[in-house]
Amino acid sequence: MSDTSPAPVVVIAPDSFKGSLSAAEVAAAIADGVRRARPDAKVRLCPMADGGEGTLDALLSRGGARRVLSVHGAAGTVREAAVGLLEDGSAVVETAEIVGITDADGMSVPVEARSTRGMGEAIRALLDAGVRHFYVALGGSSTNDGGAGLLAGLGMKLFDAAGEALEPTPASLARAARVDVSQLDARVAQASFVGMSDVDNPLTGEHGATAVFGPQKGVRPEQIADIDSSLARFADLLEAALQRKARHEPGSGAAGGLGFALRMLGAHFEPGAEVVAREAGLDAALAGANWLITGEGRSDVQTLHGKAPFVACRHAKAAGVPASLLSGAVDPAALPRLAEHFSGCFSPAPGPITLDTAIRDAARLLANEAEQLTRLKYGAR
Repeated sequence: MSDTSPAPVVVIAPDSFKGSLSAAEVAAAIADGVRRARPDAKVRLCPMADGGEGTLDALLSRGGARRVLSVHGAAGTVREAAVGLLEDGSAVVETAEIVGITDADGMSVPVEARSTRGMGEAIRALLDAGVRHFYVALGGSSTNDGGAGLLAGLGMKLFDAAGEALEPTPASLARAARVDVSQLDARVAQASFVGMSDVDNPLTGEHGATAVFGPQKGVRPEQIADIDSSLARFADLLEAALQRKARHEPGSGAAGGLGFALRMLGAHFEPGAEVVAREAGLDAALAGANWLITGEGRSDVQTLHGKAPFVACRHAKAAGVPASLLSGAVDPAALPRLAEHFSGCFSPAPGPITLDTAIRDAARLLANEAEQLTRLKYGAR
């Protein structure tokens, strides 16, 4: 008797596997495995991201154009960095692409000497191109300058007590006595900004950018108080100059204080993965589907705090679609929590293997595991 069961409709919506595969490559590998078991499967790919590295690629997966700009990196040297122009005329500026923590050149100088100037330069270049709506992905930064660099890239100037111009770095902010916003690009007032981040930290204090996120960027314990004080000094000057308060607003501490600068420009914040889900059409992809596969490089309890796989799972549940997690690694201690949300949590590692092997063979391992999961769920054809 022939099998007359309907073809399964599978939505594949993973994040990237950092250091190995992009979200699109992960999705393609999983799709390959699904189709091995069920060539008749209707597979819908929806690469995800949560506001960190890979967000630009995820938002461009439905269309748009990549544009490469020459801007200053975190260390102050000129580098080539990509931005995205979406089909609706909005633009994507990814912090990890311009001043990312994985950029060896940017990380080669002390954190107190790094600046986000390139972020402002990228926005200014896009303003020149006619863009007036911006998505700014705030994850993965190497900087801790309170967004002073971004604003300097848009025309703001800093001065010390003697009237000497200062660079927009944490070290210089300690000497700042005046902020001049008279030359801040006037087009910013006609623009709108969405900060993509699920971080709700304020700019300063024990829960602020420096105390919470600074150490992973190279801020030493004995530096925290001084750098935090420098950001507070900058905030005092900038808030007085712009007649706006933002340092205590949720998200102002994102990306070393880039969130504060965006708040001062009137930005509103949205969870990064929710923006990607919306712009990538995840809900439309889930319509009529009967299985979602999502994943990331490593899943643990933090996955449940707004990470892309959890957001994809939430959308799937709202659509009545079961969601399975297929990640490079799954923390065994987190399985009970993860299992409350996912219909199975899996890793593609076939047994004890080295990290180098897992990274090198990630696509093959993912395809193999996806094939076996599909055989388990639907049988094979």
